[in-house]
Amino acid sequence: MHSNCRRNVRFTFGSQKFQTRKPNFAPLFYFGCFDFPVKPVLKTLKTLVSMKPYVIGICGGSGSGKTTFIKRLRERFATHELCIVSQDDYYLPRHQQHKDHNDEYNFDLPKSFDKKKFRTDLKKLMQGEKVTIEEYTFNNPDAKPKMLVFEPAPIIVIEGLFVFHYKKIAPLLDLKVFINAKENLKVIRRIHRDQVERGYPIEDVLYKYEHHVLPSFERFIQPYKEEADIVVNNNYDLERGLSVVEGFLRSKLPG
Repeated sequence: MHSNCRRNVRFTFGSQKFQTRKPNFAPLFYFGCFDFPVKPVLKTLKTLVSMKPYVIGICGGSGSGKTTFIKRLRERFATHELCIVSQDDYYLPRHQQHKDHNDEYNFDLPKSFDKKKFRTDLKKLMQGEKVTIEEYTFNNPDAKPKMLVFEPAPIIVIEGLFVFHYKKIAPLLDLKVFINAKENLKVIRRIHRDQVERGYPIEDVLYKYEHHVLPSFERFIQPYKEEADIVVNNNYDLERGLSVVEGFLRSKLPG
């Protein structure tokens, strides 16, 4: 049986396939009915382990500076080195959103997002598969959504309000980074973003901050600050925190 079962051995990891041929020299390891040459197999296994992407989660309250942080982090790496996925692109449709006691939509809850698809797409990227989704345009009727394509990379960054809170996503993270900022600064940034950039009325922005954003932060986001590996304070400047995270991530790049 031993001699009749000798054949090429194929390993599959994500979308990558590796094949080793049994050479005519010893020593050989015998597992089941396969002959494995020691050095080529060990080399292949080492390659497989090194191919596992490093996954970093970036969390923080609304207005803390998460979007600015990941944009500037993106600029420091080549496209093939880093893949960034935002939780914002996984918002559920408006008609599926929860309404508060004043019949106002609340978009600042963990259940506001399609967390199942978010996790599925993250797993696909980790397995070396490409992911395509439609861009979320924050209910802007004048905005035409683009199709976003995410390519696998050695480093995968996921960013969002609740990436530490989701129980089936948090365990997939190799590194947790929490973006922190003073409350008054977060309010100012939120007003600028929602009123100036998205065209929301100031009354609506302030109402949502008081009744949706702040309660959600205190319950679903702030408690996870203590679990973060790195806390970046964004009261004045992100540069120091960016440099620390960049230096650490570069150590995770292959070769």
